[in-house]
Amino acid sequence: MQQWDVLVVGKGNAALCAALTARDAGARVAMLEAASVDESGGNSRFAGGVLRFAFESVEDLQKIVDISDEEVRNTDWEMNTRDLFYDDLYRVTNFRTDPQLSEALITQSLDTLIWLRQQGVRFVLNYRNSAVQENGKRKFYGRMPVEVNGGGPGLVQYLTDGAVKKGVEIFYDTRAVSLLYDGEQVLGVTAKCKGKQTTFRARTVVLACGGFEANPEWRTRYLGQGWELAKVRGTRFNVGDGLKMALDIGACPYGNWSGRHAVSWERYAPEFGNINARHSSYRHSYPYSLMINAEGKRFVDEGVDFYNYTYAKYGAEVLKQTGQFAWQVFDAKAKPLLRPSYSEKEVTKVVAQTLEELAGKLEGVNPQGFLKTVREFNASIRTEVPFDRAIKDGRCTVGIEPPKTNWALALDTPPYEAYAVTCGVTFTFGGLRITPETGQVMDVNQFPIPGLYTAGEMVGGIFYFNYPAGTGLVSGCVFGRIAGAGAAAAAKGQVAPLMV
Repeated sequence: MQQWDVLVVGKGNAALCAALTARDAGARVAMLEAASVDESGGNSRFAGGVLRFAFESVEDLQKIVDISDEEVRNTDWEMNTRDLFYDDLYRVTNFRTDPQLSEALITQSLDTLIWLRQQGVRFVLNYRNSAVQENGKRKFYGRMPVEVNGGGPGLVQYLTDGAVKKGVEIFYDTRAVSLLYDGEQVLGVTAKCKGKQTTFRARTVVLACGGFEANPEWRTRYLGQGWELAKVRGTRFNVGDGLKMALDIGACPYGNWSGRHAVSWERYAPEFGNINARHSSYRHSYPYSLMINAEGKRFVDEGVDFYNYTYAKYGAEVLKQTGQFAWQVFDAKAKPLLRPSYSEKEVTKVVAQTLEELAGKLEGVNPQGFLKTVREFNASIRTEVPFDRAIKDGRCTVGIEPPKTNWALALDTPPYEAYAVTCGVTFTFGGLRITPETGQVMDVNQFPIPGLYTAGEMVGGIFYFNYPAGTGLVSGCVFGRIAGAGAAAAAKGQVAPLMV
């Protein structure tokens, strides 16, 4: 029977970073992937590829992406210092994020992207979604100027190519079902390999196989009533197997187990994500819309912040509405501001020349309630404040509930367009407690479990209630490296190196 030094369960970006780090440390590494080759890569394959990391200067950016002299001169880069990253992460999580985990994430984020480039990952500037032209200069906003070339699929492919080249063995169609555990030490994994039970022995195991967002029973149990009705944005394979295996041997659950990343999503999208059309169901331009429910009313402040800081929680607000749907309504002024996904074929869209005509086309919506909402909204806007999409412009409403804090545009210019949305769940926030230095899983008494490590969405304690866009991929890579280094060192009887 074969035995590896490090066995990695999963094959998303966190798992691949763990495998590459362990392999570079001299460990013999294998990966177990529940999906086939074509469906492999976890939720990382469905990610847009934008990255939130700490950087102090354009020189920091040039360590990971090629930037021409002309671009340096004619671009406002909007730095994302460590302090700003801390502010964003603590603010959106209501100051609940674990201090040690967040410190590791933020302080190691730039070095991790430099390491990714050394592994063959290629980055490009995110002009498409995070920049505008103003007075002949490009201006970034949202503090995410860089994305992976090829998005999430590109990241997975770059890392997979590197893993294969370095001799990491990958077993596809192999779902891990339980840990080999003698009461003191994790000794490997029992798995179903193409339907046949197989034992994989290893000195250490890294669990990096995602949360439970694709499991409707677990969603209902932990997230609450109605969550079985949500669409799944990503892979169908993230059903909580890794979490169950760890909890079964006494691992300590940690973090926001009733929390999740959930967005406004195409109302009639498939049950699970489609890797060949992964962007088609995104509906992230809602800050310039009115979001209307079945009663014809608004139910959130669409412009309280940039979408980067609200999109991951507003899907849950849609799920709360009658029928679990809403309509995003725009007029001709907002049309040029819509993201490319609104022009895809897989959209539920209605168009009208008058508001009365539109009211009759909004399926499931009270037309009189809608028209009343629009009249009151239009009359409440502080029109003397200029509109500026690149900043929180303060163009707000007065005297209505909920208010609209920024980017309030009157709905008064035909043609009018509306897009039907529901809730799409991306990943779950609950996970396992780890040692931040090594990624080792702790038991319920908060002692490290020998031989067991975790990374990616299975790390609990980072995200609570909400999520700043672009953080997930970076978190997966940072804690993947930490877990890979920790597991390799333990397998070789060494002290894990500090990942700085």
